[in-house]
Amino acid sequence: MPSISRRVQAIKISDTKLMPMIAAKVGGCVSLGQGVPSFATPEHVVDAVCSALRQDSAAGKYTLQPGLPALREAVAELLGSEKGVQADPETEIVITVGAMEALLAAILTLVERGDEVLIPSPYYASHVEQILLAEGVPVPVPLRSEDWGLDLEAMERAVTSRTKAVLLCNPSNPTGAVYPDADLKALAALCERHGLFVITDETYDSLTFDSPMPMSLASLPELAGRVILVNSFSKRFALTGWRVGYAYAAKPLMDEMLKVHDCTAICAPAPSQAAALAALTGPQDIFVQMGASLKARRELACARLDELRDHFSYVRPGGAFYIMARYLFSSESSREMAQRMIREARVVTIPGGAFGPEGDGHLRLSYGASEKEINEAFDRIQSWVLL
Repeated sequence: MPSISRRVQAIKISDTKLMPMIAAKVGGCVSLGQGVPSFATPEHVVDAVCSALRQDSAAGKYTLQPGLPALREAVAELLGSEKGVQADPETEIVITVGAMEALLAAILTLVERGDEVLIPSPYYASHVEQILLAEGVPVPVPLRSEDWGLDLEAMERAVTSRTKAVLLCNPSNPTGAVYPDADLKALAALCERHGLFVITDETYDSLTFDSPMPMSLASLPELAGRVILVNSFSKRFALTGWRVGYAYAAKPLMDEMLKVHDCTAICAPAPSQAAALAALTGPQDIFVQMGASLKARRELACARLDELRDHFSYVRPGGAFYIMARYLFSSESSREMAQRMIREARVVTIPGGAFGPEGDGHLRLSYGASEKEINEAFDRIQSWVLL
């Protein structure tokens, strides 16, 4: 048999997907694992898609390769109003198959074999796998353990002659940290000094609970032409299964990214784009309420962890819907701990080590589930650790 490519041998399926697969075999589990908000697709979005499929003969066909013009215009308006990013919807925005495809297009456009990409760690695991798929070198830069904040001095030390880009997720998956604007400006200055590109993953930008939406690095004039902004409709609009996201970049970068988009996806699914357009341009009160519900769930999850303070410690998250909880009762690896919790407590969590060495000794807990599910999961964890 011919050998499998080195690119594919170098990557792996993330534990965020593996843990639910293990739990499915065990059965009867409740999940604090994969990052899926529990909310159903809003009725007005469902109605819009059904109407499009029934009344528009093009609704089940390919769209233009960069996406529906109306959706790109709505995204450009959103970027301008919320982030101060002035984007040309004709030449600087592409609608993608989720944020993951946008990220892959960005990384394949920028990263060549041997290029280094700095990633604050703990990091989102798939960012690393995509860099490896491009035959680049991910360089984890530890976050400050006391608050999961950016360590800018460590970032400066990590830059070498082979550093090509910085990949940042803000608010952070997996830590829930929201990086303050002052740190983002200092990071931008670092990138400007060294001539680095920036990929900014802003999937959770609307889910900040103690502060306004963070500044986007794409809004800074000193980084003009060297930033790719990636976002998703999955979390803010509860459209995870619809698989639709977008990217913004200056035209010279976008022209290259569209080549990758063309040969991987052609275009995002037309019904999913119709869903995204309805979510973005329709009533927003339901999405505001979703955010409020997630904030309440954060309070619940933190309160339940506080009850277990002899067994877990954590940094209170400022955004997204994740908590990195350090377990204090075992020296087992996080993967061993997560698998034990599935088998013995029937609760799904994600091993912190999946997000880099700084995450080991932690479990990532998602509070995207309903309050009932969160309480049931913590009831099981409490009974298990007190055995």
